[in-house]
Amino acid sequence: MLEKKLVIIGGGPSGLSAARRAAEAGVPVLLIDRNPRLGGQLIKQTHIFFGSEKQYAKTRGIDIGEKLASFVLNNPLIEVMEDATVVGLYPDKVLTVLKENAYLKIKAEAVIIATGASEKVLAFENNDLPGIYGAGAVQTLMNVYGVKPGNKILMVGSGNIGLIVSYQLMQAGVEVVSVIEAASRIGGYKVHAAKLKRLGVEIRTSATIKRALGDKQVEGALVISLDENWQEIPKTEKTYQVDGICIAVGLTPLAGLATMVGCNMVYIPELGGLVPERKNGFCTSIPWIFISGDASGIEEASSAIVEGELTGLEAAASLGYLHPEMEKLKTELREDLRTLRSGPFGSKIRIGLQKVEVFNV
Repeated sequence: MLEKKLVIIGGGPSGLSAARRAAEAGVPVLLIDRNPRLGGQLIKQTHIFFGSEKQYAKTRGIDIGEKLASFVLNNPLIEVMEDATVVGLYPDKVLTVLKENAYLKIKAEAVIIATGASEKVLAFENNDLPGIYGAGAVQTLMNVYGVKPGNKILMVGSGNIGLIVSYQLMQAGVEVVSVIEAASRIGGYKVHAAKLKRLGVEIRTSATIKRALGDKQVEGALVISLDENWQEIPKTEKTYQVDGICIAVGLTPLAGLATMVGCNMVYIPELGGLVPERKNGFCTSIPWIFISGDASGIEEASSAIVEGELTGLEAAASLGYLHPEMEKLKTELREDLRTLRSGPFGSKIRIGLQKVEVFNV
């Protein structure tokens, strides 16, 4: 059995940031990621980030991922295990890992869960036809492998992900016939919606997909309007001729390992679903387990980066390793989170965080 000081599960923006700060404090770190390349969702995000310079504003997601990965790969205190999946986390501080068809056992003094999120699905007739994708799958096909998911796409969901992926589809030469949204107003930033409208894309609110059309693959989609009570309005159906349907209706925290090991869990709709309780920072109800990024609640990648840094500092301190600039960094990073979560778009996050008893940001 391998013995490690700190194990971080997940090599996305939060896990990479946590590894960097923990290593700066002097902690030997093992970072485990199930993918062959570090960066998580950032490796397929070609859009330019907003925010402050400290959170890589005016930089494309793919470039941010490379920068964060370089900090980790060039630090001698950080060991990286790629193409490896953590399949078990147990109360005796043991992790089981599947790597190259072999199971490894690792005993850790502390663990940071930074496993990110999975895409939510949507129930409608024929939703298992080939040609129906999640937005993340579409980004992976286009931006990682250079494959067009179709020629004419219907986008379901007008959050930032749906709007951004719609624009990326158009950049790849795909026609986006419409963006439909069940709510009465667009869910994402107006700047993203404005770009689509300037290009002539219909954005239809108070509407949802009722049925995917086709036999062996998607050949169309039937969309229907909804009233103020989210009920279908008869005789408002409209058929769109498409060969692909992209679903962008939100994310769910991937916190299954926290459930498995016995962390206290709570369902917080504002954070995307079932998440671990946290007190006084990023420690769960089990003192040696920490959680960070989308696994603890759905936010933007910028917030995941900052959360990761704070979690790395906190986990290091729990092991007796104090970063030389710990208090200064914590103050600055908490202020960064307050800024990122300010304004109307951050209200949902603020409500959710109060419910899991994190520090008041």
